[in-house]
Amino acid sequence: MPYEPPTHTVERSLRATTGARIIAGVDEVGRGAWAGPVTVCAAITGLRRPPEGLTDSKLITPKRRAALAVELEGWVTCHALGHASPEEIDELGMTAALRLAAVRALDGLPVRPDAVILDGKHDYLGAPWRVRTVIKGDQSCIAVAAASVLAKVRRDALMAELGLESASLEPYAFGENAGYPSPVHKAALQELGPTPFHRLSWAYLDAMPRWRHLKKVRISVEAAALESGGQLGFDF
Repeated sequence: MPYEPPTHTVERSLRATTGARIIAGVDEVGRGAWAGPVTVCAAITGLRRPPEGLTDSKLITPKRRAALAVELEGWVTCHALGHASPEEIDELGMTAALRLAAVRALDGLPVRPDAVILDGKHDYLGAPWRVRTVIKGDQSCIAVAAASVLAKVRRDALMAELGLESASLEPYAFGENAGYPSPVHKAALQELGPTPFHRLSWAYLDAMPRWRHLKKVRISVEAAALESGGQLGFDF
């Protein structure tokens, strides 16, 4: 199924209305996974024509996505990745963990962006960053689409590497599911329980009586304030 290619429309609008010149596209991957980090990529592209076929990473086959990521690494002006670990997700909640990963990515850039285009409806980044949220920005905005592909490929590789580190992790098939709840992953959890790489504050443990005692209760006051503020409204 063909998709409309992303454009620089939002970047041009930000330049015209705010005077911003350095604009980063930001996207995340791993939000819905049960294991592994949440990963955010910040990418600065300028206004150049992107590689052929660039769009939301979820719409690209794994083989093409990997090849496109190699092209993008040489094409983007610069990019950086930030991660929030399962422990940080459990402690802070997803809203604050996303912000932590995004700030790490933005701080990793060699230049500070004047503005940020954030994929989605909710601004989990906030001050002091100047943020423009764009629903389906990973399909419509070139910088966000580039960040989407780079984040997805790097996190998938990270999870595959993790799955090879120990024979005890092989049953979870992280190289195939990247920590998302596939049937094989669910079966391994039911039989073997969560690993140190699983998020232990999430509701999937409620359905596993054998391992329910391992569930963590979030106690961070800052995280509770962020979550109750309704920035994302997720209920895992």
